[in-house]
Amino acid sequence: MTHVDSAPARPWTKFYSVGMRHTIDEAPHPNLAAMVRSVARTYGAKTAFSLCLPNGMGGSLSYADIDRLSDDFAVYLREVLKLEPGARVALQTPNALAFPIVAFGVFKAGCVLININPLYTAEEMGNVFADGDPDLLVIIDMFADKLPAAFSRHKVRNVVVSSITDFMPWLQGTLVGLVQKYKDKSVKPVPVEHTTFRAALAAGESRKAGVKVSAYAETVGLDTLAVLQYTGGTTGVSKGAMLTHGNLVMNMAQSLEMVASNMVRGEETILTALPLYHIFAFTVNMLGYWVLGAHNVLVPNPRPLTNLQKAFEKFPISTMTGVNTLFNGLNNEPWFRDNPPKTLKSSCAGGMALQDAVAKRWREVTGTPVVEGYGLTESSPVLTFNPLDAVKEGTIGVPVPSTDIKCVDDEGKEVPAGQPGELIARGPQIMAGYWRKPEETARTVRDGWLYTGDIAIQDEDGYFSIVDRKKDMVLVSGFNVFPNEVEDTLAKHPAILEVAVVGVPDGAAGEAVKAFVVKKPGAEVTVDEIRAFCKEHLTGYKVPKLVEFRSELPKSNVGKILRKDLRAEEMARAPKA
Repeated sequence: MTHVDSAPARPWTKFYSVGMRHTIDEAPHPNLAAMVRSVARTYGAKTAFSLCLPNGMGGSLSYADIDRLSDDFAVYLREVLKLEPGARVALQTPNALAFPIVAFGVFKAGCVLININPLYTAEEMGNVFADGDPDLLVIIDMFADKLPAAFSRHKVRNVVVSSITDFMPWLQGTLVGLVQKYKDKSVKPVPVEHTTFRAALAAGESRKAGVKVSAYAETVGLDTLAVLQYTGGTTGVSKGAMLTHGNLVMNMAQSLEMVASNMVRGEETILTALPLYHIFAFTVNMLGYWVLGAHNVLVPNPRPLTNLQKAFEKFPISTMTGVNTLFNGLNNEPWFRDNPPKTLKSSCAGGMALQDAVAKRWREVTGTPVVEGYGLTESSPVLTFNPLDAVKEGTIGVPVPSTDIKCVDDEGKEVPAGQPGELIARGPQIMAGYWRKPEETARTVRDGWLYTGDIAIQDEDGYFSIVDRKKDMVLVSGFNVFPNEVEDTLAKHPAILEVAVVGVPDGAAGEAVKAFVVKKPGAEVTVDEIRAFCKEHLTGYKVPKLVEFRSELPKSNVGKILRKDLRAEEMARAPKA
């Protein structure tokens, strides 16, 4: 059994901004539903969310609109579908106006949200459906054609289909819909029985008379489950992190405490190019900036980066979040370099390491800082952030209020400052555990401490730097890729005898997935065929970018393939900085 010392000192608090709380003793809201209502009352007619497509078309909804429509959706869940408190609702859509309506409606109904990546293959969707067992799926029409195959793994009883054109002005929505249907053919007929999102809202509205919607969440407390956020966690097996209302309410408050000195309530405009189904954008962009009364500009797909140009031209963006590759890409876009946003004040990086060269170039281009934080899905996600007036470049900053972090050895004992150890953390943002996986929970959360699997160093001031990952996870443009999953897929190929997958340095994406393949005797297969096979079963960022054929793979004396040896070879080949 590991041993963890008592609570560590918090030397980092001396770098907190003036007036910033060291601890947050009380949750600012009793649950997320109450938070939504309270903020909506404050900001009312102010624009809350705007959709911005690459051509500049879109639509907007006010705080009052979102509050009203999410009430309608809550009533649809409880009165029309007759879902019980705690029922699970899966949401699979890119950034669109339906997203906050569904999420807030689920919270108001006392139900549990399951965020699902809309780019998942049917196989991956089916796996999440089987594990999370949702009572309802809300999916955007562009990806609904995958449902029959996904449902062959596990069927979801109720389906609601949204559209990117929902809440757009009639003419714009009609034009975009026609292009989707007839020109780029991105929207096909929905092949399963379903209800449209508009019809679901109308059904909820028609049943709202005489219903006290706020009563649905009266028994929802800080310990009540709010979100199942699927992640590979720290052991590489996909599982649902159970995030409570308290986890999210508190992490939102902790994050805002770090940036409050640079933000003006009711006056910020945030660009949300990161997907809201990802925990970083979910907590920071959607929940945090809702509380700030910000205008949230939603971009459904930031690739290619020219998709962001109209958003910067149309809206006075004052802040944005992103991963290193996004900032690096914008640094190298002529349209952005030649006309950087004049209203931008600061930006926040997370999801993957922020490279020093990228941060420096961003400051040169925009005249504003991009500062780095750190977190995991299991911590809702923010654990650390660089104080805006005490940024230490090359670090992930200091722990947010009410958070203890330290680096420990394999026995759980704290290592001295300057020495590497596994970063562990505790605080009100740490998940309740993994959904239906008590053994995995026990391995990851011990005595209230989350073992992150990341190796870090704490300096004498209390700033932390990530050294390496303890596990074999590969980080591609901020997304987790787990070798086991890719290897399991490749092992199904009839020409492959053995395979090992590792992450290799990739300047564009941080890391790239590389597969080392041993062919069966007499079998023939090309790199292109292997990648095409993977594309049938895996989301694009999980597909190996590189494939190398070997006659044999390095193994231990018990026959275990040694990924670490392959990774060491690749690191030796990599150009020295």
